[in-house]
This record gives sequence, C-alpha cells and structure tokens, in this order.
Amino acid sequence: SRRMNRISPNTRKVLLALLAAGMLPVLFFTQRGLEGERERLGVMMSAELQNAPPLLAFITAAGGGFRGVAANALWIRANQLQQEERYFELYTLSDWITKLQPEFSQVWAMQAWNMAWNISVRFTEPADRWLWVRSGMELLRDEGLRYNPHDPLLHRELAWIFQDKMGKYTDLAHKHYKQQWIMEMYAVLGTNAAPDELLSPQTDDARRRAAILREKYKLDAAWMKQVDEHYGPLDWRMPEAHAVYWAALGLSRCKGSAFDMLALRRVIMQTMQGAFLRGRLVEHPDGRVDFGPNLDMIPNANRAYDEMIAAEPEQRDYLQRGQKNLLKDAVYHLYTNSRHREAAYWFNYTRTNFSDVIPAGQDLDQFVVAGITSEIRDANPSRVRSLLEGMIVHYLRARAYGEDDEANGHALLARRVWEFYATKRAEQSNVQMAPLSEIERDVQARLS
Repeated sequence: SRRMNRISPNTRKVLLALLAAGMLPVLFFTQRGLEGERERLGVMMSAELQNAPPLLAFITAAGGGFRGVAANALWIRANQLQQEERYFELYTLSDWITKLQPEFSQVWAMQAWNMAWNISVRFTEPADRWLWVRSGMELLRDEGLRYNPHDPLLHRELAWIFQDKMGKYTDLAHKHYKQQWIMEMYAVLGTNAAPDELLSPQTDDARRRAAILREKYKLDAAWMKQVDEHYGPLDWRMPEAHAVYWAALGLSRCKGSAFDMLALRRVIMQTMQGAFLRGRLVEHPDGRVDFGPNLDMIPNANRAYDEMIAAEPEQRDYLQRGQKNLLKDAVYHLYTNSRHREAAYWFNYTRTNFSDVIPAGQDLDQFVVAGITSEIRDANPSRVRSLLEGMIVHYLRARAYGEDDEANGHALLARRVWEFYATKRAEQSNVQMAPLSEIERDVQARLS
C-alpha cells in the first residue's frame, strides 16, 4: 500500500484502466458461456430494442448483469411516469424493460394495465379503445406468458381484462368490445358456442380453425372442454368464458403464494357470477345482440363455491355471501324463465343450507315476489304500476323474439305481483290497481 501511495494519481488511473482492459477478454468469454447456458435453459431474451437511446442499445448488446442494472434504472423512471400519468411515454419505457428482463412479471402486468385501462380511455371512439384493450390482452397472452408460463400474476391480469374490462359495463365502449370478441370467436368456433368440434377436427376447415384457436388465441381445445365441464356450460363467444379459462389455467399450473391462488379463485368466483347473470348470447332477428342469464351453469357455479370454501376455509363468511347471492338470483331467474321445478329445487336447497336467506313461512311464489316488491307494502299505485309495466314490456319483447319460457315467466311474475298488491290494498279504494289486462293493453298501445 505504501508503494501505491508513492504512485501519482495519473499513473494510478492508467494502471487501473489497463487492469480493467485486461479483464475485458475474461468478461467476454465468461459472458458468452453464461449466455449460452441461458439460451439452453430457455431464459434468454433475443428481441432487439427498437428506437432505443445509444447507451441503452449498447447495454442490450453487452448483456449480462448490465441488463439488470439498466432494467432497475428504467423501472424507477417508469414508476415516476406512472405517478405523473404520462402513459404514452411509459408504454415505450415498459417495452424496453420487458425486453431487458422478460421474467420481470410486474412490468408485463403494469404495461398491459396501462394499455387496457389508462391509455384506452384517452380515446373517445370505441374502435380506438378496443385497439388498446386488445393490445394489453395480447401482450400478456402472447408475450408475457410465453416467458412466464407459471406466473399467477399474469394469469390473473389476463383473466381480469376479460372479466372486468370486456365483460362488465363500466367502460362506455363495453358493448363494442363484446361484439368484436364475439365476431372473432364466431370465425373460429362457428355457430357452436363450445370447442367440441375442434377437439378432433375432421375437415380441412375445422383443422384450419383449430390451428387458429391454438396458434393465434393460445387456446387449448382440450382444456376448454375441461373448464366447460367443471364450471359451465359456458358460451365461448363471451368474454366471461375466457376469464374463467385463464384463471383456471393459472390455478392448474402455477405454484404461487396463498394470496396469489386466492386472487385466481376470486376471479373465477366473480366471473361465474357474471357468466350466470349475463353469459348467454341472445341474437335478435334484426342483427342486434343482447345478453341474458345462463341458467344451465347454476349447479356447477354453486359447486365451484363449495370447492372454493373448502380450499379457503378462513374465507368462508366472505365466500358464502357470494354463494347466497348466487342462489337467490338463481331462484328468481329460474322462476321468471318458467323453469319452476328447478326453481323449487334451489329454493329448497337454499332454505336447507342457508336458513337466514329465506324468511320462515315463505313459499316459492312469495319469496320471488318479495324479492322485487319489498317496497310494495307502502308504495303508491304509480310506483307499483311502473314495476308491472316493466314486467309486461319484458314479456312482450321476449314473446316477439321467440323466447317463450322467458315471456311466460315475466307474465307469471306480473300476475303474482298484481295479486300481492291487490290483496294488501283490497280495502283501500283510493290506492287500488287497474286490472292487469288493462295495464297490458295500455303498454301494447304505447309500444305499437
């Protein structure tokens, strides 16, 4: 150390520079060996950065530990841009980070979220919004999961785009998203809403569509079938079916924390509730599409709740609240679709297993009517008439479109509500209701 102290600072810098230069060949050959091993293990990212600054391009070419350092620096900057809501700049930055560190799942999730939620709403046209929502979905499905096939976060984020952004009604352009996805699934599945034909395609056209399903949409027809049998039947033209697909796939092949697994189960639970209430595609003769309840999936939806409670016993109270809501809705919708035997079965099932849901002494008719007429006891005639007219409109519309079971169910419900009100107010002439037939004639005249 004394000899080094005698060396002048300039000489010391030269010696250190020569030492560093001498280490470069060692670093080069060591790095080549590491990169070869990474490539053999399938964890090496070969994509090139586009339009990157020269320094970042150099770091990318240098590889190795430099990538991690650069990714960390960019991540810090990305968080700043996120807080400043500068999403378009963040989009480019996040793209660079994913190419530097493809196994950094948080960046894939953040980038997809910003595309689907934050950037999309900067546009007013539904078609422009759909481009960004679709891009976020494809980023996770086609790239993020390619490098992180066992990451529960990315499965959850992908399922969430289908469940919340496309499936729900919170985005003003939600109907456009649904229609676009329905058309794409039509092109692959045909008029069949299930993947059965593509499990063992027998024709050239079926084989072509099976290849599109597998290569473009990254969907496995065999897994679709398993999901359908366990949670469905699902209409695979609807986004809810794909939310369940990706969340269930994450549960089957990921080994995450208890929190990660619970997040995937909750996606399935919430999506199945949505698929039950609006997971049936209704096609009208005039070309419009609407969404109705998928009543056939009630048994599997209820069983899925039981399985989830068994897997997460500490969440029993929370999960059972959702299960109770499902069963109450199931009884109501089965009743109003003239599936009275099934409505009676689930009514008795609910009363047996959840005694706090159905008041003592209520029969099926009273339970359904009370579910929508809790205010009728004290409501004025105009309020009750408004409810009745709404039911009659649903009845007439369903009958016009050939939905006979639904039409009969609404007609029955309107009659039960009218009878309930008329009985309660029989002695009060000032609040008596007009005959139901007269109300129906008025509604028909107004709609004609």
